[in-house]
Amino acid sequence: MAAAGTLAKPLPPMPLIAGPCVIEDEGLVLEIATELKRQLTGLSVDFYFKASFDKANRTSIDGFRGPGMEAGLKILERVRAKTGLRLVTDIHTPDQARPVAEVVDFLQIPAFLCRQTDLIVAGAEAALEYGRKLNVKKAQFLAPWDARNIVEKVHAVAAKKGVTPAGDFLFLTERGASFGYNTLVVDMISFQAMKALGVPVIYDATHSIQSPGGGPGGKSTGGKREYLETLARAAMAAGADGLFMETHPRPHEAKSDGPNAMPLEHAGAFIRQLLEIRALVGGMPKFLV
Repeated sequence: MAAAGTLAKPLPPMPLIAGPCVIEDEGLVLEIATELKRQLTGLSVDFYFKASFDKANRTSIDGFRGPGMEAGLKILERVRAKTGLRLVTDIHTPDQARPVAEVVDFLQIPAFLCRQTDLIVAGAEAALEYGRKLNVKKAQFLAPWDARNIVEKVHAVAAKKGVTPAGDFLFLTERGASFGYNTLVVDMISFQAMKALGVPVIYDATHSIQSPGGGPGGKSTGGKREYLETLARAAMAAGADGLFMETHPRPHEAKSDGPNAMPLEHAGAFIRQLLEIRALVGGMPKFLV
């Protein structure tokens, strides 16, 4: 047990994944990336810019999905060329893993797909081959301790390839658990439970406040943005290693997940708050081990 007053080691920069939900158009994506870079400069964050080229899990057949993989990756390449930012995007099928890994620094597997073994294997193989990272979102229907199976699948891929990946190669993300209809609940013990699997754990601050199917007429996803700040602060206090947050300059106009997006103008100031909480909690001794 650490003694009270013992100085803690300085924390490493906080992993941060942020950006718009989907690539609406190149101009908007570049606007958000440029502004995030400006607001986050000087902060202790390990920042990756996120935007999806396809939102395959739309509530309605009419939901906006994005430009598709080929056009979307070209846009992301131009964003990196103009801003120098590192990139994250989702993959939905095994055949997308390799072409996406050629472009982005961090492959992400959406929550609903976290049990798709072929997708996990393809993502892990491509990430290892290209020296990328892999983030797997824990599904709304999955207990945190059952994420062990995700980790074991990825480790099996690494073992088969004879590779020992870096300690921060694989990340898990908590994005809330289903509780009845149209409601998600964040179980704060999930951060400790998943960290016990030996991987960093990220908190998804915006998808955790979704109301699936809760938009007008049940044709889109709603959200409860008023809870975003409280839950994100609590997650930092509960031991989350990093943060995932979607942001938009005009959330009311966003073509996907606007009701739960953080307004872009507040992103940097909010991250400063979370870093202060993270540093405070990280420096506290633990009495129960």
